[in-house]
Amino acid sequence: MPMPESPSVLRHRGTRAIQRMIEFAPSTGGLALWVRHADASGDVPVIATDGTTLRYGKAFEALDLELQTGLIAHAVLHVGLRHPQRYLDLQARVGDVDLRLFNICADAIVNSTLGHLGWLTLPAGSVFVEQLLDRVLGLRATAEEALLAWDVEGLYRAIDDRPAGRGRDRQGGSGPGERSTAHDQEAQGARCDGPNAAAARALGSGILADLAPSPDPAVPPEHEADEARTWTERLVRAHADDAAFSMLRTLVADLPRSRTPWEQTLRVQLARALSTRPAVSWSRPTRSYLANQGRAGPHRRLPWEPGFSGLRPVPRLAVVVDVSGSIDDDLMGRFATEIEAITRRLEAGLVLIVGDDRVRHVTRFAPGTSDLRDVVFDGGGGTDFTPLLEEAARHRPDIAIVLTDLDGPARFEPPWPVIWAVPDAHRAAIQPFGRKLVLQ
Repeated sequence: MPMPESPSVLRHRGTRAIQRMIEFAPSTGGLALWVRHADASGDVPVIATDGTTLRYGKAFEALDLELQTGLIAHAVLHVGLRHPQRYLDLQARVGDVDLRLFNICADAIVNSTLGHLGWLTLPAGSVFVEQLLDRVLGLRATAEEALLAWDVEGLYRAIDDRPAGRGRDRQGGSGPGERSTAHDQEAQGARCDGPNAAAARALGSGILADLAPSPDPAVPPEHEADEARTWTERLVRAHADDAAFSMLRTLVADLPRSRTPWEQTLRVQLARALSTRPAVSWSRPTRSYLANQGRAGPHRRLPWEPGFSGLRPVPRLAVVVDVSGSIDDDLMGRFATEIEAITRRLEAGLVLIVGDDRVRHVTRFAPGTSDLRDVVFDGGGGTDFTPLLEEAARHRPDIAIVLTDLDGPARFEPPWPVIWAVPDAHRAAIQPFGRKLVLQ
C-alpha cells in the first residue's frame, strides 16, 4: 500500500486511534488508510462521513482512546460498505427515504460487525442488528445469522412502514435524544411513522447521526460501480489476512455490490450492434490482389479477392415504447438522453414506434438525430408486443429496444437482437426472448 509522501497527511484528530486499529488488526484496521481524514469545525459535533472523507469535530478530542477507535472503525466500515452512496442510490430509485431510519439500519449492521472486539468501545446507545430485528420485526437471530442474511437496503425496506402520502422527505430526522410526535411530523409535511418505523426510531434515538450523504453530479455512475467493486475486494482481502484478529465478525451480506449502470450496458450493446462495417464488393479487387498479380506476372492467374465498397450501410435502431406501461418522466428523460447520444455518436438511423395493443405512431429520424422527449403515454390498458415488433421488422433494424413493463404477450420473435428496457419496479418480470435491462 503506497504511503503518503508527507507525514503531515496523517496529523489529524483521529491519528492515535488509527494507529491503535492497525496495531490490533493490521489489515482491516489499515482500511482507514484508504479513507480521507479532515478536522472539521463546529458543523460536525463528533464524527461524520459522506462516504469518502471522515470529518472530526472538536468534541472528538475529549473522548478516551478506545471510544475514538470504536467511532473511527465504525465510520470506516460505513465508507467501505458504501452506506452514504447506497442511501443516495436507494433515494434515486424509490424517492422518499428517511435518512434517520437508514442511518439506524446502517449503524445496526456495522455495530454488530464490530461488537466482538474488546480493544475498542462503541458509544452508549448503540443499536445492533439482532436487537433491531428482535424488538422491531419480532425476528430472533444471532449476530452472525443476522449479518449473513440482511443488507442495509433489505433491513430499511422491512422497517420503513410509513404510509404513503404527500410531504417532503425527513432528511436527518430528530437528533440524538430528541423525539418527534406524529403531530410534529404532520406539521412539517413529513410522512408519519408506522409501528415499525416508530419502534426503530425510538430504539435508535441515542445514536450519532454520522451519515452525511453528499450527491456529486459530476461523478458518473461508472465511477461508483468501480468504487463499490474496489471496496468489496479490499474488505474480503483484509478479512482473510487478519483471520481471527479481523475487525469483521464475518463477511457480512451487506458487502457493496458492484452494479454496472444500465447506461453503460446500453452503450456497449448498441455499439456492438450498430457499428458500421464496410460492405464487401465483388466488383472491385483488394489492393493486395493487385499487388500480388503484378508480382506473379502476366501468365499466372491468382484467386479473386473481393474488395470493400466505399459506401457503408447506415445502421438502424428501432425503439419501441409501450405507452400503457408505468414509465415516469424522469426515467423517460434519462432513457431519451442516452438514445440520442448513442445515435449521434454512431450516426445511426432511428425509427420510433409508439403503441400498446396496436401501433399508434411511427416516426423515422435521420442518422445522428433523434427526439424521444415528446412521447405521450396515453395508450389503452392492455399491451401486445406482436404488432409493435412486426412494425419494427418492416424497417429492418440491426437491433431493437423495447421500453416497457413486460406486461403483455409477444407472439413474434424477430431475427435481430431485442433489448427489453424495464423499470426497476418490474425487475422480476420475465422477458419472452432477448435480453432484459433493468433501468434503475
